[in-house]
Amino acid sequence: MVDPASAISTSYDGTRGPGASPELGAMAPVFANFRQYLMGWGTRRSDSGVDRFRSGLATPQFNGVVRVRSESASEADVAAVREEFADLPWWWWVGPDSPEDTADVLRRHGGRELTALPVMVLPLDEPARPGTDPDDALTDLRVEPVRDGEQLAELVRTYRTSMGVGPGLQAAMVRIESRREDNADIVRLAAVLDGRVVGTTVLITAHGVAGIFLVHVAQAHRRRGVGAALTAVALQVGRERGMRCAALMASPAGEPLYRRFGFTTTSAYRLFGFPG
Repeated sequence: MVDPASAISTSYDGTRGPGASPELGAMAPVFANFRQYLMGWGTRRSDSGVDRFRSGLATPQFNGVVRVRSESASEADVAAVREEFADLPWWWWVGPDSPEDTADVLRRHGGRELTALPVMVLPLDEPARPGTDPDDALTDLRVEPVRDGEQLAELVRTYRTSMGVGPGLQAAMVRIESRREDNADIVRLAAVLDGRVVGTTVLITAHGVAGIFLVHVAQAHRRRGVGAALTAVALQVGRERGMRCAALMASPAGEPLYRRFGFTTTSAYRLFGFPG
C-alpha cells in the first residue's frame, strides 16, 4: 500500500489526471480519502477540473483547493479560483494527485508556499507495536467516541482552541461537523480526563483507508501520552472497520509520535497561500 512505484489505483471518481505525479501509485486511495474529508467541510465544486470546497468559515483550514484533475495546471483556473475565494482565507493543497507543474503556476500567480506536511502511512494488517496498544494509555484517561451534541461541542472547542481558531466560529463548526454528508464514514474520538475533553481526533474510514485528522491535545495536557492514546484507539477502530491502512498528514511535533507507531513518510502536501 505504501509503494509509490506500484500500479495506479482508481481514485474516488474513477479518474486520474494524466498530468498527475508518477508518485501517486498505490497512494491513490489515501489521497481520495483526504479529499473526501477536506471537501466534506463545505460546498464542493469540481468544474474546470479543479476540486475545491468552501465552508464559509473565516479560517483557511476549511476553504480551498485539493486537486487539479487536468493534464496541466491552468493559469486561467488559478485566476478564477483566486477570485472565487477573494472574500475568505483559504489554502491550495498541492499533492502528488495534481500535475507536477501546479506549484510553479501558483508561484507565477503570487502563491507562496507556507509549509509542507508529510503524508505518513501505516499498513493495518500488522499487529500493533509494543507500547502502542490502547490498553497502554494513562489509567485515568478514557478515549471514547463522541455520541451527543454536548460532547461534539466540547470536541470542537478543544481542537479549535489548539488550532488557534477564535470562539466566534465555534457554533458554525459544530453545525458543519454534525451535518456532514459522510458522517457514516466518520468516528470522532475524545480523550476524556476528569470528565473534560482534553484531546481529539477524527477518523474517516473510506476508500479502504483510515484517515486520521484533527489530532489535538489541550495545552495543559500535552506530553502526557494523550496523543498516543488517541492514535492507538484510532488505529484500533480502523482495523475493526476493515481498512487496509491508516494515513495522516503529520505536523513537526506529531511526526516522531507516529514513527513510534510504525508510520512511514510516503510523500507530502505542500500548502500555498495567496495575499489578500
